[in-house]
Amino acid sequence: MNKMTVRDVKDWKGKRALVRCDFNVPMKDGVITDENRIMGALPTIKYLMEQGAKVILCSHMGKPHSIFSDEVKLNKKDKAKVEKGETTAEAIIEKAKKDDLKKLTLAPVAKRLNELLGGKVTFATDVVGPDAQAKVAACKEGECVLLENLRFHWEEEKRDLEFCKKLAAFCDIYVNDAFGTAHRSHASTAAIVEYGLVRTAVCGFLIEKELTVMADSLEHPVRPFVAILGGAKVADKLNVISNLLEKCDTLIIGGGMAYTFLKAKGGSVGTSLVDDEKIDYCLDMIKKAKDMGKELLLPVDTVIAKAFPDPIDAPIETSVVPSMQIPADMMGLDIGPETRKLYADKIKGAKTVIWNGPMGVFENPTLAAGTIAVAQALADAKGATTIVGGGDSAAACTQLGFADKITHISTGGGASLELFEGKTLPGIACLNDKK
Repeated sequence: MNKMTVRDVKDWKGKRALVRCDFNVPMKDGVITDENRIMGALPTIKYLMEQGAKVILCSHMGKPHSIFSDEVKLNKKDKAKVEKGETTAEAIIEKAKKDDLKKLTLAPVAKRLNELLGGKVTFATDVVGPDAQAKVAACKEGECVLLENLRFHWEEEKRDLEFCKKLAAFCDIYVNDAFGTAHRSHASTAAIVEYGLVRTAVCGFLIEKELTVMADSLEHPVRPFVAILGGAKVADKLNVISNLLEKCDTLIIGGGMAYTFLKAKGGSVGTSLVDDEKIDYCLDMIKKAKDMGKELLLPVDTVIAKAFPDPIDAPIETSVVPSMQIPADMMGLDIGPETRKLYADKIKGAKTVIWNGPMGVFENPTLAAGTIAVAQALADAKGATTIVGGGDSAAACTQLGFADKITHISTGGGASLELFEGKTLPGIACLNDKK
């Protein structure tokens, strides 16, 4: 980890720290339903406050594209109302805009932060406008201002130079602590530094942990090193599979992507999810593993059903068959009991384990056994560094109660995958190197 952190700045007193956080938290009816990302940001925020910095927090929330009217598309119901003269397209767009502004405001996050930080957080109702300017100017040492949702400006995702200049005007030192968006090259995640508008750019404790645990484990793993990949499609993880094969000792494949590998090996996979365009790629990866002396494990038995559950958590009738012999009218939806044991035994013997992607349709109680078995095996891997790479697998670990038994659960699904691919993340590359 050769990037500067907040600890490497010798004097924070009176300095304005613009901190890019990831407060993209799930909410229902204006109430935060999962505070993990807020809690993850607190150590950096508290440290800066204690050091006497003036802390300016910024984050995105969701994808509020309806506020840019040219991106709003009317559905059939809306079009029918317009055709009947009941309303106008402009009125529908205006309503969608107001709904997005209401649903995706960071005001509930500001309220919660204020409770957690002793009433020292104020909320700016805009990002770089008059309210933000006034509240940043009034911010005292050891206090915070949270700016409104960055994505209320189209300029955020488009890396607009003028927008970056306005953000930089709030900043003496830039701090990125939003690993979940570090793979995005947006105004607040990278461009503000890349344009040379900020001289000192460092990471917070959350990114430091992600890089120390994940990046170091990938580059210098204690062996045996087992990597587990699940999820739906091979296409989503092409470069991840290839890169991990070069680093790990054993690669375990599960989830929907397993059926493309099984078909590539000549198996009958019924109506299971298959990416036919990637059959040759799977054969290449099987050959690559063999040539490199690596173990590539595929399911030996599969939980099958007539169709995908609808709704996803509906009761479903299942049976178990050998993975290469799925009946023509059935689909695979989870790994079977023999595979669970095979995978768990391999995980328990490892010293480094990384996992990204569930083993089946874990949202359904009947089809969650494979994902539970893998999560349990990670929890039981004594003396091993166990890493869950964000996304659905992180959600599964948290929902199933295994989070406190895992060495590290990443806060960024997409960023974790790109790290597993060996890619450079713009939000980290732009930060200052340690001297």
